[in-house]
Amino acid sequence: MNPKARQSDSLPAPGADALAQSEALTQLIRERIAAAGGWLPFDRYMDLALYAPGLGYYSGGAMKFGRRAEDGSDFVTAPELSPLFAKTLARPVEQALRESGTRRVMEFGAGTGKLAAGLLTALAELDVEIESYEIVDLSGELRDRQRATLMAQAPTLAAKVEWIDALPDAFEGVVIGNEVLDAMPVRLVVRKLGAWHERGVVAEGEGFAFADRPVAVDAQIEQIDAAIDETNDEPFAEYVTETHEAALAFTKTVCTMLVRGAAFFIDYGFPRREFYHAQRAGGTLMCHYRHRAHADPFLYPGLQDITAHVEFTGIAEAGVETGADLLGFTSQARFLMNAGVTDVLSDIDPSDVKRFLPAANAVQKLLSEAEMGELFKVIAFSRGISGTVDAFMSGDRSHTL
Repeated sequence: MNPKARQSDSLPAPGADALAQSEALTQLIRERIAAAGGWLPFDRYMDLALYAPGLGYYSGGAMKFGRRAEDGSDFVTAPELSPLFAKTLARPVEQALRESGTRRVMEFGAGTGKLAAGLLTALAELDVEIESYEIVDLSGELRDRQRATLMAQAPTLAAKVEWIDALPDAFEGVVIGNEVLDAMPVRLVVRKLGAWHERGVVAEGEGFAFADRPVAVDAQIEQIDAAIDETNDEPFAEYVTETHEAALAFTKTVCTMLVRGAAFFIDYGFPRREFYHAQRAGGTLMCHYRHRAHADPFLYPGLQDITAHVEFTGIAEAGVETGADLLGFTSQARFLMNAGVTDVLSDIDPSDVKRFLPAANAVQKLLSEAEMGELFKVIAFSRGISGTVDAFMSGDRSHTL
């Protein structure tokens, strides 16, 4: 039995309908590989696996977000983990809206809609009158879940929400992207004995395999090459990493669109010097299926998430290049602490054990270095805001970018 078969056998098997979807997507990708001459860059494979219309992971009908594998989901995000995440995030959002004199919010990749419902409710409690809450999400299935969540959890505010298919040329307000950057397609590049290659995908048997091709060294690879050598003392026979063209382009688009207000991005990753540390010599590509992480992007195409850690120095440079200000950069733990997550938790009566203990445990996961607190970072850009917001006033790490 080959290793992929063993890995597949160790994970829950998909149902017949899901497997049929995956097989249809596999056939589509194989056709694209053939049309490209037998080799497809990995970012094109990842784009198809995640976003192929009707078949990709985010554009199809997979459950995606949830608390446990038994509900058919693959991973949990901070808004799913605790409603206190949205209630705390509402504070810097409120301050950014107030400081910029704006009243609109735009969220990318709104998941199940819990963050939108929580933010709308918390902002209303802070006496903020939102003109509109715009959601950008490619998945029709997720849009339906978002509508249902909003009607259930924020029925009086749901009318303020609209789903948009195209970005406006200009936007005044606050933009939010929670775990959006990590889901954008990445190129895979490999340095072998000093020579750079691009790692692509070929058809093999009934599935796929990696295949490397020599690649011309461009400015981005030169930058990576220098960062690897600067960060590490020992040489590497092989060093695998990612380039983040899609995330950089997205950041530039959002920061160009933002004419007044702020944009907050929350995701896992590192500044450049940490990103290219020896610990990540095999790259950061990771897959999530039924709450289990593994490294095989060819398992069940369209039914599993494929992600890569964010290189935040590049994101900062991309935003600032547009003329936006870097509002701040820090760990999720520091950001939430500064924003008053402990005060939000204290609103729950500790004697109400059934409510308080689960809430406290969830907050601990949001803040703990061993959980989400240190790996996840918050980076924000602004226009028309003097200084920063309170959530970045202590422990800002912009100097590390």
